[in-house]
Amino acid sequence: DQFRADYVEQYGGQWTSGLRRLMSDGAWFRAAAYRHMAAMTCVGHSNIVTGSYPSTHGIIANSWWDRGAAKALGCVVDAGQTLVSYAGQTKGSGTSAQRLLAPALPDEMRLQLPVAPRVVTLSLKDYTATMLAGRRADAATWFDSEARGWATSTAFTQTPIPFVQSFIAANPIDRQVDAVWSKLLPEVAYRHEDEGTGEKGAPQWTSRFPHPLKPASGAADAQFYEAWQSSPFSDAYLAKMAEAAVDAMKLGQCEGTDYLAISFSALDLVGHDFGPRSHEVQDLLAHLDRTLGALFDHLDRSVGPDRYVLALTADHGVAPIPEQARAAGLSAGRLATADLFARINKALEPTLGPGSHVARLSYTDLYFQPGVWDKLRADPKAVREVMDAAASMPGIARVLRADELEGGKDSCDRIARAAALNYLRGRSGDLIIVPEPYFFFSGGTTGTAHGSPYDYDQRVPLFLLGQGIKKGQYLGDASPVDIAPTLAWLCGVTMASADGRVLAEALQPPS
Repeated sequence: DQFRADYVEQYGGQWTSGLRRLMSDGAWFRAAAYRHMAAMTCVGHSNIVTGSYPSTHGIIANSWWDRGAAKALGCVVDAGQTLVSYAGQTKGSGTSAQRLLAPALPDEMRLQLPVAPRVVTLSLKDYTATMLAGRRADAATWFDSEARGWATSTAFTQTPIPFVQSFIAANPIDRQVDAVWSKLLPEVAYRHEDEGTGEKGAPQWTSRFPHPLKPASGAADAQFYEAWQSSPFSDAYLAKMAEAAVDAMKLGQCEGTDYLAISFSALDLVGHDFGPRSHEVQDLLAHLDRTLGALFDHLDRSVGPDRYVLALTADHGVAPIPEQARAAGLSAGRLATADLFARINKALEPTLGPGSHVARLSYTDLYFQPGVWDKLRADPKAVREVMDAAASMPGIARVLRADELEGGKDSCDRIARAAALNYLRGRSGDLIIVPEPYFFFSGGTTGTAHGSPYDYDQRVPLFLLGQGIKKGQYLGDASPVDIAPTLAWLCGVTMASADGRVLAEALQPPS
């Protein structure tokens, strides 16, 4: 989660284990990138698992504005399901992939293969574990921050999964109270300063190493669990849980093809707070290299090195911290939603009178209050004045009419094409507000974000490794939406709604 492609170029020489194995023995697509607008978590995971973009699979953002209900709608929230907690109680709304409009790879595998796959997904985040699972899973599991424990949903199971329950009981997270995240590498190995301008740190940490996992109360509490999630310890825990899944469910060791998907979330949490040029990001990747190496070794022992195929990619990248970009001489900054709304409301006064005519800015999608857009569309001059007013805000690059994006997925205009690939009628906003590079909407003064159509958000690693994969470096066009079609081809199924392609150049010829 939030793994920029240039991290491989910058830090790959320091890796010695799992990530190094991917670079040396796998198929490495060095120019891999997304092409849509909303570079964010739920979207990226949906892209990966369906092999398609939001205009096809329907997940346009982590959440979007529900015009009828006048509230934000989370990508996986499902009031018809209940959360199943491994602490023993069920509470609150569960999750499901009901809003995913395209079949996920495990859905297609379950439909088409003669032996149903066993499907396991693991993450710290509910929406990543849910989307990677598709409609059903044998074990979709995530960390529930509110309950401070692991959870699943009745969309997948009515009761806790035995192997997950056993693993959690044998490996309580609170054993790591007072553990310390210290630097793994020699001090001279770190590329940037340890306390960069604009670093947020975390609520319980300064922006300088070391980072203790220290509770506020003396026992495991919210502060401890927040620190744990933002540390290499959470990645290592997920990998060990994956090993337990392989062993308990005999993944890859019986007849048929199984599916295991892990979303490592710590990099996203750390990246938002400390930024991509931080010691924390560099160090977390060094830890992840070792964590993946141990996981791959376990797969080799339990499944066999020639009996699995592995894909590694990311859902999105991240922007530099604006203050650091400005210090390097670039135009960069944080944008205020209130400023944008004021400009739009002012432009609407001659047509609609004074008032609050904007309902919501959800990432780059702007939604008007009910009835406003219908009135505006009847007055092209008023529409143009509103769009010009929004575009006049410093830091805004483009303002697009959402209703003109349909059919624009092949546009030669890169920004318009990205917006079109992200557009779905009924879910998308009325206008699309596109910030300039290195600008984003933010209510804070530190940290960074993602969600743009620019390279720092769009370019991510893409590696394939294992049976049937031809190792090497590939410089042609590729995208994470190509992963599901490629894996589908390898296991003999088709993807009904894929926008991606089979990465045939990296496949061994059939024997």
